[in-house]
Amino acid sequence: MVEKGERQLEGIGVIEAPCDTLFYHYQINEEGLVTKANLIVSTTRNIQAMNESVRSVANQYLDGHEITGALLNHLEVTVWAYDLCPSCATHALGEIPLQVMLQDGDEKWLIIV
Repeated sequence: MVEKGERQLEGIGVIEAPCDTLFYHYQINEEGLVTKANLIVSTTRNIQAMNESVRSVANQYLDGHEITGALLNHLEVTVWAYDLCPSCATHALGEIPLQVMLQDGDEKWLIIV
């Protein structure tokens, strides 16, 4: 049984989740409203490596004119390898809802899937 203690205006939590270790730091005001939230999750730590891997997949599977099923499949696997959070957060059960946008060198949109 947990006894009610003095109300704190700041809290820090760490939990090991299937995807990674998650860190939470919250501050609230006297009314109980969150005034600061700092979350460090796998997305935060892995974004650079994930972006580099996505670039590698694009270099291998993108011809510059067509977004194929193979490209989308490899992108999903790549993102999932670094971060399960999008799938869990959206309850996508095996699918990460991707939006892939292809621009040319002049930043003109060619394809949006």
